[in-house]
Amino acid sequence: MTGFPRYAIYYAAERGSTLDRFGTQLLGYDAWTGEDVTFPDGITEAAPDWREVTSDPRKYGFHATLKAPFALAPGKTEAQLVAACAAFAGEPHAIPRFRPVVDSVSGFIAVIPVERSLPLEQLAADCVTAFDAFRAALTMLDRARRNPEKLTERQRDHLDRWGYPYVMEEFRFHMTLTGRLDAARRWGVINVLRERFAVTGLDAIAVDRIAVFRQDDPETRFRIIGDWALRPAA
Repeated sequence: MTGFPRYAIYYAAERGSTLDRFGTQLLGYDAWTGEDVTFPDGITEAAPDWREVTSDPRKYGFHATLKAPFALAPGKTEAQLVAACAAFAGEPHAIPRFRPVVDSVSGFIAVIPVERSLPLEQLAADCVTAFDAFRAALTMLDRARRNPEKLTERQRDHLDRWGYPYVMEEFRFHMTLTGRLDAARRWGVINVLRERFAVTGLDAIAVDRIAVFRQDDPETRFRIIGDWALRPAA
């Protein structure tokens, strides 16, 4: 079994921001505090099983993956990882900005860019490579859990090289709001969430920070243990 604790490098909206409140309330969990959050008014009336619908993303907190969860490599420490994140954030970066929409991704509902963003994909690729020295190698069981027989050849190559299949050209930015839903259910939920997202007035999102999330054991949720604003390139 994968070692614990596990760490991940995610984009998390600034604490207390409109986007942060939107996501944490819908998931019913605040990864900043590790505490449950009351669902927003009306959501359980629109979807009585909302707690079940959001059970999977609740484990991770509201985020977008930049480097997927990993156990630390032998000889690496949490303090070293945190220091590396601070150093990374202190380097100049082109800050990606995109126009968001609530839509379906592989059966999940998420906040995603309206169109692909090369700067966003570059930031994610930079995170994958910059922090890979901290990642323990996949065990055979870890690899099997990814169902490599269902992946493309390129995705299997990424899994073996980077520990995760959906990186580099396979990366798709998404801030997940639900578990996987069947098609008959999906569009009704999308419409409800689109209406709620429209109320936020968010017509652009800047991916201007990174955060380290930690999961202590298989039964606990991920929590934020550090976050840093990215230094904009001149």
